[in-house]
Amino acid sequence: MKSFDERVHAIRLHAFGPPEHLVLDELPDLTPGPGEVRIAVEASGVHLLDTSLRRGEAGPLPLPELPTVPGREVAGVVDAVGPGTDRAWPGKRVVAHLGQVPGGYAEQAVAAEAALLEVADHVSFPDAVAAVGTGRTALGVVTLEPPGPDDVVLVLSAAGGLGWLLVQSARAAGARVVAAASGSRTQVLVADQVVDYAEPGWAEQVDGGVTLVYDGVGGAVGRTALELLRPGGRLVMFGFSAGAPTALTTEDLVARGISAGWSLGPRMAAVPGGVPGLARRALAKVAAGEWRPLVSTYPLDRAVRAHADLEGRRALGKVVLVRR
Repeated sequence: MKSFDERVHAIRLHAFGPPEHLVLDELPDLTPGPGEVRIAVEASGVHLLDTSLRRGEAGPLPLPELPTVPGREVAGVVDAVGPGTDRAWPGKRVVAHLGQVPGGYAEQAVAAEAALLEVADHVSFPDAVAAVGTGRTALGVVTLEPPGPDDVVLVLSAAGGLGWLLVQSARAAGARVVAAASGSRTQVLVADQVVDYAEPGWAEQVDGGVTLVYDGVGGAVGRTALELLRPGGRLVMFGFSAGAPTALTTEDLVARGISAGWSLGPRMAAVPGGVPGLARRALAKVAAGEWRPLVSTYPLDRAVRAHADLEGRRALGKVVLVRR
């Protein structure tokens, strides 16, 4: 355990811009406040939202005040507690989503006691990070729009952290699964069929009519996937990494006899137990071996490379920064 006169490493953003604006700084030890704990961070999640905020693009979250330590998903060991906090926490392996307040890309993070989830000894810290952020979203998607044994499921961006969990969920439900990704990332996928949507005419390779599309890509890829749906099919949207959501109209729904919906935000928050409940259940699925997250790890001081690879669609699965 570090003493309070020591300094810790953290990645900070001093000016909005490219990945190179992320710099390794030394900061004073953190002190947890009332109802808070301090975590000696072993793994911290990197999200596409982090890259947008780094560029200075506000979205679901407002732009942070600078300088800032990015990152909202952390896992490690509790090493200090604030006033009024349960004294049993120190020494426990935990994972937490920090919410709207960043601070994850560091050797220490402060989290509210209520946000903590204990991590079983056999679960790695990177896998725990994948569960608390990406996993909770994946579980929310399949809870709202579950796959069934009669479905033919097309999962876009299947080599991403979220997409890979959706592939596993659809396979576990007995569905036929078409996993779609771009470039060499398709080589890691295991499904009934794997397609590369970076190739022209990729849709023509898809075997049979699709009944369910999990769409976190949007743009032209999402639109092509929509057009693969047979009557009665469902388009489930939860992101648009291509830069814009899948374009569709009421006429598309009526003429094609399909349904479409957005699964994030208020709809997901309304799931019984809310988003915190989804995180808890996702972590339990990882601990039980029902989900095997796909994770790419980078040392904390390689945050620049992690952001560049995530934006360039070169990283596999959930991107996680780890302590050396």
